[in-house]
Amino acid sequence: MKVAGLFSGIGGLELPFQARGAQGALLCDFWDASRSVLAARFPGVPLIEDVRTLDALPQGVDVVTAGFPCTDLSQAGRTSGIKGEASGLVAHVFRLLRDHDVEWLVLENVRNMLVLDRGRAMSYLVSELEQLGFRWAYRLVDSRFTGVPQRRHRVILVASRHHDPRTVLFADEAEEPDASVFREDAFGFYWTEGLTGLGWARDAVPPMKGGSTVGIPSPPAIWIPNAPTGAKLVTPGIEDAEALQGFERGWTAPAMTNLKNGPRWKLVGNAVTVGVARWLVDRLHSPGSVVVQNREVQSLDRWPDAAYGEGGRIRVFEASAWPLRHDYRHLLDLLAPSESAPLSHRAASGFLERASRSRLKFLPAFLADLKEPVVFMRGDPSPESKSTPARRLDTGRNQHAVD
Repeated sequence: MKVAGLFSGIGGLELPFQARGAQGALLCDFWDASRSVLAARFPGVPLIEDVRTLDALPQGVDVVTAGFPCTDLSQAGRTSGIKGEASGLVAHVFRLLRDHDVEWLVLENVRNMLVLDRGRAMSYLVSELEQLGFRWAYRLVDSRFTGVPQRRHRVILVASRHHDPRTVLFADEAEEPDASVFREDAFGFYWTEGLTGLGWARDAVPPMKGGSTVGIPSPPAIWIPNAPTGAKLVTPGIEDAEALQGFERGWTAPAMTNLKNGPRWKLVGNAVTVGVARWLVDRLHSPGSVVVQNREVQSLDRWPDAAYGEGGRIRVFEASAWPLRHDYRHLLDLLAPSESAPLSHRAASGFLERASRSRLKFLPAFLADLKEPVVFMRGDPSPESKSTPARRLDTGRNQHAVD
């Protein structure tokens, strides 16, 4: 395969192609930090700065990948929609495909695009694809199926003029495992939330992201109930984050600046989980028989989690977010002790303040432990300062998760 990567980020979609011996025709990303990583990790592949100035795809390209910007589609972003300044750049993918025949197109984005503006983003994508003569299919997948402890739901869309994308996306079906697979020794959450969302995840972190409701890129926090005082609430280090996305530790080091980690957190938060792309690439090389139940529908009130279409006809697929089940790596087994840092006084105080105004329910032990970093950092270990909160959280499921 000869692959052109548009909106390549740090190469999560493209890396498994490289591992299979595919030829990189070009990589494109507007951000200097991304291009620093791409240049180091994909040596010899031409780098393009701006998709808007790309006149045509290189000759012989038969796969185009595009994890186009989610800035205007995600709940953590501007939510201005598919016509927004950043997410609207996907139009250049279609422009380039008008004059170039490819075997496969792969798009990736956040699950929120299925519902934002009543699914306007998906309607736009499939309309453009069908006008170009493509058959299309998409599936919502959870990165945990690849074995990484990050509950990250993303839409993977595959389209082709020559092949049936159903044989790629719907040739595997494993379903989410029983809760007994996940341990109860660590819980991930967004310390930058607490008012309307929490992102609660058992034996995993919630989806890492490039921004937050308090306006900063940030790692999630992890509650470890049985840890010693002062170590019950931690944040993973940048190399932990890379591992949570399926990259080698140190993958984004070429983007290091004299600031603490520089842009690395945002780079990792915006990336495609490598294991998800690996499953996809394996199926592109070896399509299979469709094993997921499906039905044709005349119209849709809302976009489902998985579907296929051609020529104005749509089939809804009853696909889970777990096409396969790789061996699961538990959260505490992945974290490097030297990488994790205690949740700061400022972070814990901000979360507790938002939680006090929230209608969410919190587990008393969780909020009691959240007060520990506040007390610890102030140097006041007195038991009287550790009052028992009245709110409760069901640890078996997340409340208003921000994906």
